[in-house]
Amino acid sequence: MRNVLIQKFGGSSLDTPEKRELVVDKIINSINQGYKPVVVVSAMGREGSPYATDTLINLAKEAYGYINPRDKDLLMSCGEVISTVVVGQKLKSRGYDYQALTGAQAGIVTDDNHGSTKILEVNPGRILEALENNFTPIVAGFQGITEEGEITTLGRGGSDTTACVLGAALHAEMVEIYTDVEGVMTADPDLVPDAKTLKHITYTEVGELAYQGAKVIHPRAAEIAKRERVPVMIKSTFSDAAGTVISDKFKNSDEMDIKGDQLVAGVASRTNVSLVKIIPREEKEFATDLGCFEVLAEAGISVDFINVRPEMVTFIINNELIEKTEEVLAETEYNYEIGNNLIKISVVGAGMTGQPGVMSKVVKALEGDGVSIYQTTDSHTTISCLIREDEEKKALCALHEQFNLAE
Repeated sequence: MRNVLIQKFGGSSLDTPEKRELVVDKIINSINQGYKPVVVVSAMGREGSPYATDTLINLAKEAYGYINPRDKDLLMSCGEVISTVVVGQKLKSRGYDYQALTGAQAGIVTDDNHGSTKILEVNPGRILEALENNFTPIVAGFQGITEEGEITTLGRGGSDTTACVLGAALHAEMVEIYTDVEGVMTADPDLVPDAKTLKHITYTEVGELAYQGAKVIHPRAAEIAKRERVPVMIKSTFSDAAGTVISDKFKNSDEMDIKGDQLVAGVASRTNVSLVKIIPREEKEFATDLGCFEVLAEAGISVDFINVRPEMVTFIINNELIEKTEEVLAETEYNYEIGNNLIKISVVGAGMTGQPGVMSKVVKALEGDGVSIYQTTDSHTTISCLIREDEEKKALCALHEQFNLAE
């Protein structure tokens, strides 16, 4: 079907009646332009809002602290379902028919890994039927269903993933992800005052920025968009700014106004991490201590920023995995320490590939502003450093200035 447009709206765009009016304005505007929008919605608001995902979880935990993964998924799927009908009713009040769909009804089939499931296939028959009958489908993001009929969720940021897989399945002309900023920015504007909005960014760059802490699109969604070559645009619900196009970058493109020699696209920080140290009990046990990675992998614990030295093995984990990590390491009798006073900052840019001297620029910028570097790592598109958490803003501003990102 031609002229299909995916429009995804996050929780911060849905938490008040006034904001929901703006959301409906965006949907109606796309219809008036000749598109057939498929709308994907998150739960309304953040923690504390009545129907936000974290609010629902806390409500259940008041009765009993542990929720089994199957029931937790069932509970967490409710917020998005509520949003489909609320947004749909607002659209109906303006004279447009809609069809609210759960992830399951939208044809999103997943594995059974509750809490962080992977999509196996998409069967968009009901969405296509709704479009053919001039109904606007409004799909609950973040969720799907197993082949056995169990409700599942896609993990944090899963509504972005829903939008991108539907974009691929429906051969959409564009996936528009609406947020409370005007596009992908060179840095968090709350921390770096002169951060600017990028007109264009590659799939690889935006995925890496997202993984390193930028909150514009979920990394899994960026990976799907890249693999399926789905054009994505990050836009603001609250303005008519052009936004940021995510696609392959072609140097010297007049349309995209890209500088061919731009080393860095942006800087980001991950603050929800803790540093784990594994300390050998005896020198002869060093090889055994390297086995901690296998033990953690078997427990489903992902590690990052690995550093192996004879006297110590270090790595970082997400904070939500601290309790599980402590349990696994204690059971296997490893000597370990976990600290959470460090954060990870990163510079990201496809232009760094094969360019000498980028690390020296990073070190020069941070040391010039008195920021202590505890560890570094790099790849073709990313250089990351561990620093003290109280130096986050200073470090990001220094790196932003060093790479002339405000220009």
